[in-house]
Amino acid sequence: MTAPARAERSAQTLNLVLATAAFTISFWAWNLIAPLGVFYASPDQLDLDSTQKSILIAVPILVGSLGRIIVGVLTPKFGGRVMFTALLLISAPFVLLVAVAGTVKSYPMMLVIGFFLGIAGTSFAAGIPFLNNWYEANRRGFATGVFGAGMGGTALSAFFTPRFREWFGYFPTHLIIAVALVVMAAICWMSMRDAPSWAPNTEPAVPKLVSALKLPITWQMSFLYAAAFGGFVAFSTYLPTYLHDVYDIVDLKSAGARTAGFAIAAVVFRPIGGVLSDKFGPRLITAISCGGAAVLAVWMMTKPPMDGLAAVDFILMAVMMGMGAGSVFAWVAVASPPARVGAVTGLVGAAGGLGGFFPPLVMGATYDAASHSYTIGLGLLVAFATVACLFTVFGIPRHADEKEQESVQA
Repeated sequence: MTAPARAERSAQTLNLVLATAAFTISFWAWNLIAPLGVFYASPDQLDLDSTQKSILIAVPILVGSLGRIIVGVLTPKFGGRVMFTALLLISAPFVLLVAVAGTVKSYPMMLVIGFFLGIAGTSFAAGIPFLNNWYEANRRGFATGVFGAGMGGTALSAFFTPRFREWFGYFPTHLIIAVALVVMAAICWMSMRDAPSWAPNTEPAVPKLVSALKLPITWQMSFLYAAAFGGFVAFSTYLPTYLHDVYDIVDLKSAGARTAGFAIAAVVFRPIGGVLSDKFGPRLITAISCGGAAVLAVWMMTKPPMDGLAAVDFILMAVMMGMGAGSVFAWVAVASPPARVGAVTGLVGAAGGLGGFFPPLVMGATYDAASHSYTIGLGLLVAFATVACLFTVFGIPRHADEKEQESVQA
């Protein structure tokens, strides 16, 4: 390998690491409310019923979803370095305001601040176009998969947020995360660089979005990402509540550890999904992901015993969803026109987030308290995942890159 090639590979790695780290800490901030959902719902705090609790958990997901459309359009214009820095800095004050709302025990204030906390969840849409400029086409599945592992911020939040509250106190916990966001923003500004091939895209935002919306790949990948990543978001945010309602796990640290295990499994398999997509094609990996999730949701309906079969079920579900999230964005990277990757990423990312917004609401609305059952909600998941699997196999025409890959493998 020549010196210039080594230098470029080193720059690729550095910027991938920085983008993944920024994504991780921003996702921790995005998921600050969910690990403490049972705490907020308790009679001596906000005294919430199941519907109110599910709304509180779901609200940050809304802005984190829709905001990705805007971020996906702005990143090609301003570059990943500017966008990551700005998003981290903007998110920090809302982390502190969540603590203020919790301290004064105001549910309306918590909803409003939680809405704006969703800004932290938009960072994903900055990373995909940023890394697409850094990596050649045959390594984008790897790059987007590794970057997507930053969704492990939800695992860190699930595991450490309840513990931080116990170790340091409620308000200091939020202060720590706010400081971490500011520090990461400073690191991004000083060390992150946009790819040499990147040039500001000055096209007006609305035409870019309209153009992206006209692409069939945008709608196809939006549907599939809503199934894969949306399922991950829904489970990783709602799982502490699910474990409390179905398995009577009231200890926040215990529920957080199990949720962290779920998230870590998804994080590990997201880059694996990207790598497997580079090798076998994203269609096959996405179909396996969606079909596997449908089967595992059926198993979940039977309420297998905790610390045994239930743990296996949850981990395998995380594997399917993480792998699918990686394969869908590997698909986006190779099938989207290069000039529209940012806009397509924002729209598909928004669909994935919205895929995680509605399930907690549905789960809260359909929960059967008498039987401690989420059968209706899980049944809807089975139906959605099955349709996604069939659509992946039969509903999406093969594009040129896919046919070329198949001819090479043959």
